[in-house]
Amino acid sequence: MLLEPVRQGDIVDVVAPASRCASSDLQSAVRILKNMGLRPRVPKNMFAKSLLFSNSDEVRLAQLREAVYASDSSMIWCARGGYGALRLMPGLERWRRPSRAKIFLGYSDITTLHAFFNQKWGWPTLHGPLLDRLGRQAMSAGEHRQLFGMLFGEVAVTEFSELEPMNAAAKKSGSVRGPVVGGNLTVLQSGLGTKSSLRAGKHILFLEDTGERPHRVDRMLSQFAQSGLFKSARAVVFGHFQLADAKDRRGLWNDVMPRFAASMKIPVLRGLPVGHDPKRQYTMPFNTPAVLSLGRAPHLLVKSGIVSA
Repeated sequence: MLLEPVRQGDIVDVVAPASRCASSDLQSAVRILKNMGLRPRVPKNMFAKSLLFSNSDEVRLAQLREAVYASDSSMIWCARGGYGALRLMPGLERWRRPSRAKIFLGYSDITTLHAFFNQKWGWPTLHGPLLDRLGRQAMSAGEHRQLFGMLFGEVAVTEFSELEPMNAAAKKSGSVRGPVVGGNLTVLQSGLGTKSSLRAGKHILFLEDTGERPHRVDRMLSQFAQSGLFKSARAVVFGHFQLADAKDRRGLWNDVMPRFAASMKIPVLRGLPVGHDPKRQYTMPFNTPAVLSLGRAPHLLVKSGIVSA
């Protein structure tokens, strides 16, 4: 399935399926998109007083539905992650697949929605910067160029180089083909046993996270292994794990991850500049053709899924 690129004058539906962002960041992002010739559409009552979410479950679900089924917009951009998307899944599971797929962009807690759109509807999606990052003008020139190049159909393939092999299978010459799926490790764990649970059959599994202690990451990876998540996966590639404590970083990358990689028969690599890194958040296309080259200079080529007619 291919997506149509965004064009000048197109409507971009803004949604907040999880937590709210700062109103100033949202307003700034709206101005930036307008200056780029796009028409961001923000629901009037998108934010309400809540300790956890941008709004009630009912309102968030209704706003997401409006954006998904809108015939006049070409893209949906999530304002922020945080927490809350999982609570929408019982309602989302009852929706019919729209006749037309559209670009869907976000990450972090939005991982739950990526898994649904990828698996249930077959949509390609973009795991990439949330709208508030654009509003804070926190995107680097490289991030901006890559993301908007994809959105406007000018960047058909993205290459992620400088990957680091972590086990024997990743060091052997060869290649692995399959769509990339995955996202935030903790969010994926919360979906295990539910209808929205990720299935990584014949896929390249991408994982990232933020703020998790090494023992918690080990526990999640152990649960995934015992649940069979890695059974049919072609490879595992780690993105950025944002950890503030130096001791935790050493524990994660010198203990937890090497032990996990050694236990896996499929290639395991690290080094994708994708995830919660405040300095680098490149966009990863999900559910599109991808090739992971292994050996001395491993790199990942991923098609955007967005093609100009």
